[in-house]
Amino acid sequence: MDDENQNENFCNGSLNTLISWQKHLKVRQMCQKFVMNNKKLTVFMNVLSNLIDLGLKKETHDTSTIRCFQTYAQDIPTGNEQGRYIALDLGGSNFRVLNIELDVGRQFRMDQETFSCSKQLMAGSGEELFDYIAQCLKDFLTKRKLESEINLPLGFTFSFPIYQSRLDSAILTNWTKGFTCDGVVGNDVVKLLNRSIAKHSGLNIKVCVILNDTVGTLMSCAWKDPNTKIGLIIGTGTNCCYLEKIDRIEMFDGDSSKEEMVINLEWGAFGDKGELDDIITKYDKTVNRNSVNPNQQTFEKMVSGMYLGELFRLLLLDMAKNNLIFDGHVPEILLVPQSITTNVISTVESDVPETYTLSRQCLQKLGIENVTESDLLNIRYAAHCISRRSAELVAAGLAVLLERMNEENITIGVDGSVYRLHPYYHQILVNKVNELVKGKSIKIMLSEDGSGRGAAVLAAALNQVHCIYFVVILNLEL
Repeated sequence: MDDENQNENFCNGSLNTLISWQKHLKVRQMCQKFVMNNKKLTVFMNVLSNLIDLGLKKETHDTSTIRCFQTYAQDIPTGNEQGRYIALDLGGSNFRVLNIELDVGRQFRMDQETFSCSKQLMAGSGEELFDYIAQCLKDFLTKRKLESEINLPLGFTFSFPIYQSRLDSAILTNWTKGFTCDGVVGNDVVKLLNRSIAKHSGLNIKVCVILNDTVGTLMSCAWKDPNTKIGLIIGTGTNCCYLEKIDRIEMFDGDSSKEEMVINLEWGAFGDKGELDDIITKYDKTVNRNSVNPNQQTFEKMVSGMYLGELFRLLLLDMAKNNLIFDGHVPEILLVPQSITTNVISTVESDVPETYTLSRQCLQKLGIENVTESDLLNIRYAAHCISRRSAELVAAGLAVLLERMNEENITIGVDGSVYRLHPYYHQILVNKVNELVKGKSIKIMLSEDGSGRGAAVLAAALNQVHCIYFVVILNLEL
């Protein structure tokens, strides 16, 4: 090759590098509002802390977007609970029925069966949903020749916002996570379940406790680690619960001989009154506007698995339209709402740094071919910003709870698909929590099937009798 051609290729290469770098700078600028510095997080924490105080006070409880629902769960497991339990775990398009056996030495065994739940059921009547649950429960018990047992105690984990006045009663305040079944909001879901169970002659089951899946996560981890004081779900949706001193709970009317009770924050609604407007992006606004519940669950739509994929799609679409990726070509998949799921973000970020093998394969499955390394760099950065914002906002929320507790050693029990499947989510949580909270030893513990085992150990802690228990769980974690 002569000197003239060498110089021309060098200039072309340099020009392409410059153009790629300019595009990347514009992508970084586009993603800037997703970046959470500690100044933003401190404001977030102060607002959240004030809302928790309002939610715990009698006069201001109903005005706070952090509702601080009482759970009446005061009996924390000791790790000595034993027995056999049945759990029903509803998780979007399919759900499991589980047979759980707790044993000495904090050991447990499970067998399970999976059933499907259609979108029609999720959007139909409440009666149809609970009838289906009862039928699947009966089928499971019949197959194991257990349906003839008399007065089987049943624990019911229901992973939606509920108001409780006792352990065996709960009023649904609103549906979340894509469920819209009518005839349930404002009604006692325990009564609705009992009514469906009663339609099956010979099925003798009694609901003895209802709890949120977040509480189940706390209980499951507390059974393993007695320092567990916080339960977190970060999956399809998000929620958090924690142990609060009863003298801080103005509406408390439970057992005052016990110093603490689990409070269900229902923090997914944080921001519903504009408290997060300063950090909301135009992409968050679009996701909210197109959701089944506009202007509800604001925080959940910023951090949870049901929405992160759509945020990613909208951001990539904007990048393509601005000629920052794909040479300005807009792939058809990016024009289809809900076509990008959160697991795409996890896959893109799972590549070894400076390699893009998994990213290329993932994009090819979505019908996106001939992607340059410059495109892949920008796509990975967009994924990084969205997932990191989620983890850091959740970490800031956890920091608020940790600061409320006058204890040095605290374990946080966590469950949910976003936490489990994203390659760096755990480490981002750990790093940011430790950065925001000083002077405490903090452990973040993955729950082992918290939605199932947690309900079982709470039922066992309440009964303190070594016999057969049956726990039904309705839980929307994917």
